[in-house]
Amino acid sequence: MGARNGRNRSAVLDDLYGVQLWRPLPQSAQVSEDETPRTTAEGVESSTCQLQKGGRTQQRLLIRCRRLWQHRPSCLKPIHCSITCDKHAGETIANVVTSLPFIVLGLQTPRKNLNTAIYANSLVGVGIASSLYHSSKGEIRKFLRWADYTMIATTTLCLSRALRNENPRLLMAASALLLPFQPLMVSAVHTGLMEVSFARRASIEPELRMAHNLHKMSSLLGGALFIADDCFPDTPYIHAAWHLAATIGIGTCNKLLE
Repeated sequence: MGARNGRNRSAVLDDLYGVQLWRPLPQSAQVSEDETPRTTAEGVESSTCQLQKGGRTQQRLLIRCRRLWQHRPSCLKPIHCSITCDKHAGETIANVVTSLPFIVLGLQTPRKNLNTAIYANSLVGVGIASSLYHSSKGEIRKFLRWADYTMIATTTLCLSRALRNENPRLLMAASALLLPFQPLMVSAVHTGLMEVSFARRASIEPELRMAHNLHKMSSLLGGALFIADDCFPDTPYIHAAWHLAATIGIGTCNKLLE
């Protein structure tokens, strides 16, 4: 009876004005409550360890990627060219003025289809990039020098595409990928393809022979001036002379697109 009365009283008091009397919890419940913080702490520690391991793994991957990029082949590295021209104001003016004919040639190039239109626009880009480079100063001059070389290589690639639609797709794709890193190599390859196409057309079409002869002389002169520009950096106006020789050579190439 006494035990029943005790239970009844506690139940009655529990409902009276919201009063809750303390009751001892079962031993199993106490054990589970004691283990809950420990389990939570262990979960936090394990997740923290996983985050730390993930961060270390990412750092290792970044270090490996940087090492691979630093030890990449030389064909995938940008060009490092010496800046020798524009030693005084007169030479700078001469180099900028002789860059403008490239823009004129680009505007006069026949635009029969998409390939020829892209080539014509690339010629305009050569004139703009060359003018910006020769009129620049400071750190940006290095970037503009790279842009100048890359734009010239782009023009040779576009001309090769405009003259020969049957060029292998793998060659064109590889040239496009190497364009930012090895513009001189891309220029050499596609200039050679253009020379072969020009010689073949001149042997078949007599009206192109005079233009081809002029093209050969201007190309030889331009190549000699290009080499002399690096071998004799203190000689002024060599670069401007190379601009003029290149302009003549490109002007004769436009005969192939007419």
